[in-house]
Amino acid sequence: MSDLIHNIHPEFSRQLAREDKEKLLGQRGAVVWLYGMSGSGKSTIANAAEKVLHQQGRMTTILDGDNLRTGLNQHLGFSDDDRRENIRRVAHVAKIFAQQGIVTLVSVITPRQELRDLARDIIGSDYYEVFVKASYDLCEKRDVKGLYAKAATGEIENFTGKDSQFEEPTKPDLIIETEGQEVADSVTTLLDAVHSKISNT
Repeated sequence: MSDLIHNIHPEFSRQLAREDKEKLLGQRGAVVWLYGMSGSGKSTIANAAEKVLHQQGRMTTILDGDNLRTGLNQHLGFSDDDRRENIRRVAHVAKIFAQQGIVTLVSVITPRQELRDLARDIIGSDYYEVFVKASYDLCEKRDVKGLYAKAATGEIENFTGKDSQFEEPTKPDLIIETEGQEVADSVTTLLDAVHSKISNT
């Protein structure tokens, strides 16, 4: 592997500058990394936020964990090593989008602090960490994908919050508590928080 790396010559200096792309789009690229347990509301908030941003004339994209696991990461499981590789790949893709001036909404469980630190290290200053918080009991009641029911009968192994630990964050940029809060309010909280990060004015 080391020999292969030595023969790779990245091309950056001759490419169009990030600033030129951001000027064209009238915005700044950023990665808004939403994480939390399955059913906490990550994807719901990301999708609703994207619609508002689109109406505002923002160029956006969503990197959803489930969607990525049907393509880019389809062969990865849920072991510690596979979870780490999943986050590493998502972070690099998100970084590429942000460097094109695109507001990138990531929705991935990211259950451990070391994984969040990995994403932050890869993405750098474009990274904005949002913990979408809801209790296991509430997520189990929602069970929008039927995963909690399958985990309860042993059909799913290494299920986050049950067999595999979800670590509370130590340094999120924002916490959105979805218990008792309407989606619209969560979206407003999120967009108010990231406005200065994506605005070029």
